[in-house]
Parts: sequence; C-alpha cells; structure tokens
Amino acid sequence: MADVIIGNGNLAGKGVYANRDFRKGEVVIEYKLKLLTKRQHQNLPNVERNFVHTHKGKRYLYSVPERYLNHSSNPNTVQDLEDKCDIAIRDIKKGEGITTDSSKDDID
Repeated sequence: MADVIIGNGNLAGKGVYANRDFRKGEVVIEYKLKLLTKRQHQNLPNVERNFVHTHKGKRYLYSVPERYLNHSSNPNTVQDLEDKCDIAIRDIKKGEGITTDSSKDDID
C-alpha cells in the first residue's frame, strides 16, 4: 500500500494526501529526482518545466508524487534536500493533504 496518494489540489490540479497516519519525524515522501543538464532542461515540454527546481546550482526534475506537494505557509513537512525526502514536522492524519513551504526552495 502506498503511504501517500494523489488527489485534487492546487498544483496542476493535483495534491498529495496521506494514505496512513505519520508521526512527527517520519519520512513522508522519498524523492526520485532526475538531475538535468542545461540541454535536457531546455528540451523539456513547458508543462514539465513547472516541476524543475534548482538546488545548489543543479537542476532537478521532480517526479510523482513529490512534484504535486502543495505549498503552505503552515506546512506539515519540511524538505530534506540532503537526503532527498520530506519529513513530517508534526503528526499527520490519514487523508490530510501533505504540504511544504516551497518559498524556502531555490526555484529556477
């Protein structure tokens, strides 16, 4: 069973939801990032470019489900870019939307 599911949301009409309860400190989503060269980034369809973020000068294409995490100024996860995951910063109940503060990203 998947720990998170995709449902309706604000990012391309989609969002990520907890499919089980998470405790504070648990990994909620592990990223499957794809490192992109400048040429690969330029050749992406426009819709895919929405899911590219820059971290420490490198471009990454976010995959499903992490690309659909909705922004919140009061998020329930925090990004751990070193370990490529989102970690619960409080308990999260099954069915609750998974959110992060994307304003702290280095978005390109």
